[in-house]
Amino acid sequence: MSDLYRSALQARFAKAPQLPPLPGEEEEEEESEDSLGALPSGMGPPAAPSRTPRAARKHAPNPAFSPISAQGFFEQAMQVNVPASDLDFRVYYTAPKFEDGTVIICHHGAGHSGLTFACMAKEITDMSKGECGVLAYDCRGHGKTKHLSSPENPAEENLDIEVLTADLVNLVQAVFPDPQAAPSLLLAGHSLGGSVSVRACPVLQQHHYRITGVAVIDVVEEFTLEALPLMHSLLNARPEGFDSPEEAIEWHVKTNTIRNPASARVSVPGIIVPAPAGSPPSTPAYLWRTPLRSTAPYWTMRLGSLTDPVVFYLRGACTGWFTGLSGKFLSARTARLLILAGTERLDKELMIGQMQGKFQLVVIPGVGHMVHEDDPTHMAEVLVEFWRRNERVVFGVKKVGEL
Repeated sequence: MSDLYRSALQARFAKAPQLPPLPGEEEEEEESEDSLGALPSGMGPPAAPSRTPRAARKHAPNPAFSPISAQGFFEQAMQVNVPASDLDFRVYYTAPKFEDGTVIICHHGAGHSGLTFACMAKEITDMSKGECGVLAYDCRGHGKTKHLSSPENPAEENLDIEVLTADLVNLVQAVFPDPQAAPSLLLAGHSLGGSVSVRACPVLQQHHYRITGVAVIDVVEEFTLEALPLMHSLLNARPEGFDSPEEAIEWHVKTNTIRNPASARVSVPGIIVPAPAGSPPSTPAYLWRTPLRSTAPYWTMRLGSLTDPVVFYLRGACTGWFTGLSGKFLSARTARLLILAGTERLDKELMIGQMQGKFQLVVIPGVGHMVHEDDPTHMAEVLVEFWRRNERVVFGVKKVGEL
């Protein structure tokens, strides 16, 4: 990585939004007994505990950031048992209104849930007049997805990219057991979900599912791998938790983590959970469902398996989430769409592929990393247009001049 690019990358992260003052911090000098002080940061080095017990905090939740039910965005919210993955998936689904319709399978990024696609899903079904359905789900270790063998999640969830890919394939087979009768599928994934979707595409095709296309949202292999070392500094700015769902939503909006308050009010409640009973009084009432720090071992290729010849023989080295993403995306035997929040995130392999016309690139202005939440209407327009252009294309059939 060049010094110029590294400097630009570090400057980009230096401009990341900082944690806003928590309610009451402005009044610390006048009413120190009512102040929350600094919340402990479970995402980085230990911080000083809160000085005021949770029960004594007097700051009422802001009704402007109250949670919104997902009922108006999806037709169904259901649990789908998938014994092959030992998971009871939480699935949010709106079926297409026509037999020959298409279902867009949405996989969220790390730390989020299927509700991150709620606003976009409603826009898609409205714009396509019911021809496109949307299925979004909580992947393992996220949201309301639980293990069948033990309702309580294990202390260390296996978030290996191959495991997540198998989960997506197993879920599709559970929801649509007959590939011949199944609707055509369009795979869409944000960040980590984009890598999972790209890897799942050829596997589903091997099982004879018809894949209309694959859409990757705001993730590029080279940029992501180079940015990962700076992630720990960003995670240190995150609080350990919040005293109410409203506070969690407000934090996401005021830090520009999610720039669309309406979407945040739907999605954020799905990524926090009540603190366990018996927690210390200084513990926030709500904690992160999936602390991102805990996923760090899966970000890049892990060679620890090389020390165990048996494990290496059976499984080989564990591949990182984003390793090989660009190559796998360009080699997918279906229509390809890359949606970015900025063109500077294209790596060399993708720039060459774009010049060769191997995929469609769309840049959405005025948004952050949560592209589909920040501007769900524009995202829906892009996906519906991509679907209409490619739905009737039969891949693998040679053109007349190629016979």
